[in-house]
Amino acid sequence: MKEIIVKNIHNTEEEINEQNGNKFSVKHAVTPERMHIDFVEVEPENFAYGYHWHEVDEEAFYIISGEASVRTIKGEINLKAGDLIAFPTGEEGAHVIRNTSKTDKLIYLDFGRNEKTEIVHFPDINKIMAIGPYSNGIY
Repeated sequence: MKEIIVKNIHNTEEEINEQNGNKFSVKHAVTPERMHIDFVEVEPENFAYGYHWHEVDEEAFYIISGEASVRTIKGEINLKAGDLIAFPTGEEGAHVIRNTSKTDKLIYLDFGRNEKTEIVHFPDINKIMAIGPYSNGIY
């Protein structure tokens, strides 16, 4: 990226994701060359992305509204609006965020690095996702 990016989240296209009976949406707010910032909305009692960890990309969540529980390798961490949580690379940074409300959406910002090559591990389903110039898929 060699330019300034300005976006209004209300005019940003929403990507709907449904995985294993869970529903969440992502608005790719800003994706410069080496990072991403996404608005994520998780339906009540649902989770986003599944339990995973990254080999290369660090990640952080800032809770805008709602309440969440984040499963980590060391146990559950409860979050509320105003909380920020950051995940290192490797198994120590394994995580999945779940909306603990029965009625309200969880809304958070997802910040992360965007390296050209990345391996994401999903230990619960014994799969990896390879992202690179010649591959992009779950194996």
